[in-house]
Amino acid sequence: MTDQKPQSPSEAILASRRNFLRKSVMGAGAVAGATLAAPAVIAQTGPIKWRLQTYSGAPLGAHVIKPQIEAFNAAANGEMEIELYYADQLVPTADLFRALQNGTLDAVQSDEATMASPVDISVFGGYFPFATRYSLDVPALFRYYGLQEIWEEAYSEVEGVTWLSCGAWDPLHIFTVDKPIRSLADMKGLRVFGVPTAGRFLSRYGLIPVTIPWDNVEVAMQTGELDGVAWCGFTEAYEVGWADVCKYALTNSVTGAWFGSYFANTASWQKVPPHLQELFRITIDQSHYYRNVWYWGGEAKLRVEGEKMELTSLPDEEWAQVVSDASGFWDEIAASSPRSARVVEAFKKYADTMEKAGYPYR
Repeated sequence: MTDQKPQSPSEAILASRRNFLRKSVMGAGAVAGATLAAPAVIAQTGPIKWRLQTYSGAPLGAHVIKPQIEAFNAAANGEMEIELYYADQLVPTADLFRALQNGTLDAVQSDEATMASPVDISVFGGYFPFATRYSLDVPALFRYYGLQEIWEEAYSEVEGVTWLSCGAWDPLHIFTVDKPIRSLADMKGLRVFGVPTAGRFLSRYGLIPVTIPWDNVEVAMQTGELDGVAWCGFTEAYEVGWADVCKYALTNSVTGAWFGSYFANTASWQKVPPHLQELFRITIDQSHYYRNVWYWGGEAKLRVEGEKMELTSLPDEEWAQVVSDASGFWDEIAASSPRSARVVEAFKKYADTMEKAGYPYR
């Protein structure tokens, strides 16, 4: 056995490199003279991060969106994470669409009217008078009466924003602090926080729609800045604390369900791989289901068992006048654009079908 000359540090390093390269080539099944492949380029070095803001404040958001976002984040298995923000936390609610379009937000949950979407069908977002009676009317209209295609068409004309889905929320009731509504005349001069379209319709009876940040509503009613809200149903009024401030609830509902949608920034959406896009859509449907049950059960239970507000109602003949006025409002909106006319026509066809179907539809 002969002694080997010890390697210098530089020789040891070179030998180590040669050994590494030899093993790499052999391990890859390379033939003599082959060159090493270029390293793979990794497009995503960490989880995809999204910022989503909802129209709702935190107490309400705990039901209308938080369960969905938590479910998505868990199921995404570290590949994507959505940060949830509530009303006005990152941008004012009125600026939601602009912030979504410019990429400040990756996604939004809101109705078109509240976030001022620049589409001719924005008037139908939120509460459109007498368009629905029950929460299931909303998905039925989108699936069977063409609203899905109309919404997709409208947003395809807007750069930077992708509309994803519409679902139902609660019916619209008017809750007042200390002035009961027992006739249309009682609405005159009442300052209420509410969504734009319903407020526009109810203003013909003297109601004054007021827009303020969501988190300021309760204090505004306590200080007298507001006389009430025309923004939700019984479930929300109790959940967010407005039933603790308001003494009266008008049982007449101008419409049966709020139209609310999910939107994504188009560039952000296109960066999400197909399997995560599908997961997001699935959890949106989960959110729609959760809300339908939460509101449907809550509205009936609180109207019967709730003790915080006195129930009032309009005389039958006055309520019939409101219903009749809504027909004229529909025609007014239909005349605003051909696409709006298609939506109103769908509402009319749907209402006619439900009336002909009878119980339990109408």
